[in-house]
Amino acid sequence: MPLVNVIRGDRIDPAPINVRTPFIRIPMWLALSWWTLKALGRLAVVLVRFWYVTAPAVFFAWLYLRWGWAGPAVVVGAIAAVSTGWAFGHRASWLRFGWWPVLSRYRRWVYRRNWHAAMVTAKLAVSFDSHTVLPVLRKVRCASGVDVVTVRMVTGQIPDDFAKVAERLAHTFGVRQVKASPGPRPDVVLLHLFRGDPLAKVVRPLPVPAVPEFTALAVGRQEDGDGYPLRLFGTQVLVVGATGAGKGSVIWSVVRSLAAGVTSGLVQIWGLDPKGGMELGIGAPMFTRFACKDYAAMAELIEEAATTARNRAAKLRGRTRQHTPTPDEPLIVLVIDELANLTAYLTDRQLKDRIKAALSILLSQGRAVGVHVVAAIQDPRKEVLPFRDLFPTRIGLRLAEAAQVDLVLGDGMRDRGALCDRIPQSLPGVGFVVIDGDPTPMRVRFSYLTDDEIRDMATTYGRLRVIDGEILDGAA
Repeated sequence: MPLVNVIRGDRIDPAPINVRTPFIRIPMWLALSWWTLKALGRLAVVLVRFWYVTAPAVFFAWLYLRWGWAGPAVVVGAIAAVSTGWAFGHRASWLRFGWWPVLSRYRRWVYRRNWHAAMVTAKLAVSFDSHTVLPVLRKVRCASGVDVVTVRMVTGQIPDDFAKVAERLAHTFGVRQVKASPGPRPDVVLLHLFRGDPLAKVVRPLPVPAVPEFTALAVGRQEDGDGYPLRLFGTQVLVVGATGAGKGSVIWSVVRSLAAGVTSGLVQIWGLDPKGGMELGIGAPMFTRFACKDYAAMAELIEEAATTARNRAAKLRGRTRQHTPTPDEPLIVLVIDELANLTAYLTDRQLKDRIKAALSILLSQGRAVGVHVVAAIQDPRKEVLPFRDLFPTRIGLRLAEAAQVDLVLGDGMRDRGALCDRIPQSLPGVGFVVIDGDPTPMRVRFSYLTDDEIRDMATTYGRLRVIDGEILDGAA
């Protein structure tokens, strides 16, 4: 005999506990009225929620009923003519207020179709109390080559949960790459879905500004197609990449953006090329001091920069926390190609220790007093570059192994989208820039200067004075 019977109107065998569901008789007209009101309410919700579809549909239906096919045809033709004229007349406003909002609506509909499957297969769906809870797709904002999807996370999730499955999400949505970054609120994550690749083409040399903007040096193009501004004030820059990855593109892009300051005396660039001048020698006139053969001269140059940093710190103490460049006290940028030759491969231990000591002072004290270091290296291991963490700005170009990405850019950066080990050899100068305090790496392609362009720049803007410790006769 069963313990509990649920009685739904049919006579069944008795049980210790009998439960009968409520059964209320109502008139048919009342039921029909209730069903009609429910249907009208749902229709109203649909009309309001999807107004961007229902409003045009109602409008065109009215035109058709009023004037036949001529009505909708005339309106569509007028909209097309106005849109075409707007696009050719002022493309920027047309994209911002016309095309991108329409495309955003369409993309949101496309993403919503695959949203449930994408969240489940990426293990972002959460099971709770016999229910499956999904992150909520809030809105989509389209731009050139990228869709920014705003997602409200499930309680207990963090942006890194989405970053770890970014590659899986990219395959699911059919895009080139997905990057996750924290949103404006703690419960929101922004998914950047990159479709095209604005960095596939070589970036030509950018115009030289009349006065360098030290907080935003124009050095290349970022992954959304806009120019990338590299900050130099208050930072030191480390460039890491395999052979042929484009470290020279980064160096010469920075030098070019500072070129007018070199001519005016507002900037001094000191160059060290331990490889005998193979990289920097072609543009030697751009460097106020240049050393490429004598390691002792290189050590003295670095020590002189460290001494300058200490002297400036003593003068500025109690007056200001950031040095302002002037022709009397210019901004000094120490450019070092293949830093490992000075910190690891140098056989003279005494010289090596002198260089390490001076560099440690420069990297820790120089950025506030206008003495900056831009260093390039191939091998990012700790034993090769012991003070790697003293570079607040790190640029990872093409790297040989996936493990090197986090070694160079910081823990978790590869999961956040910095796929340096997957940059093809056909894209030299492409890399990921990470700045201390910003958890999202930025994909950038630095401008490429040919040998002739470097020579022309050096001839136009250069002021070489000292090479390997020797003062040149007639130097400006």
